Amino acid sequence: MAMATSDLALFLGQLVRRPHQVVALAPSSRFLCAEMVAEIDPGAGPVIELGAGTGNITQAILGRGVAPENLHSIEMNPDFCDRLRARFPGLNVHKMSAGDVGELPVEKAQAVVSGLPLLSMPVALQRDILSGSFARLAPGGTYVQFTYGPKPPVTRAVREELGLDWRVSGKIWWNLPPARVYRFYRASPETGA
Repeated sequence: MAMATSDLALFLGQLVRRPHQVVALAPSSRFLCAEMVAEIDPGAGPVIELGAGTGNITQAILGRGVAPENLHSIEMNPDFCDRLRARFPGLNVHKMSAGDVGELPVEKAQAVVSGLPLLSMPVALQRDILSGSFARLAPGGTYVQFTYGPKPPVTRAVREELGLDWRVSGKIWWNLPPARVYRFYRASPETGA
């Protein structure tokens, strides 16, 4: 409980000090985190996390059985990076922009799990994040993204350029605000899906 309280305090402090970097109203709930990681297989290869924040989704990924050395968490906020390193020994914490994910030295990741406010980003940055993510994913890998709105959290132009299709969860009401989880994948050229 003390860790959750201190994480919330850090989150709120960063929201005030760095509003351009922290745009969520609250850290992701355990219900949202559970949906984000529901399809992760601890034996299927590394996982990349974008916008790790205070580590709620990180904890859920590790809770699925992924070893810390197989999880690569990208976070550009230095205070969040420090918290992640202290909270999760052995975790690969990369202090960098998610737009540079394509340069990460990780091959054949099973999933990229994103806590980023993707729709609030310029299309060029979205393109860099998604194209870089799919460059790091194994064939059949998924890009997992939540959104609070009713539309897919990746702009149509980027989806079409990268040939992406998706599956979407039901609404997760026990989150502030309620959210949905999208799993994006490359459509197969043979079948169209």
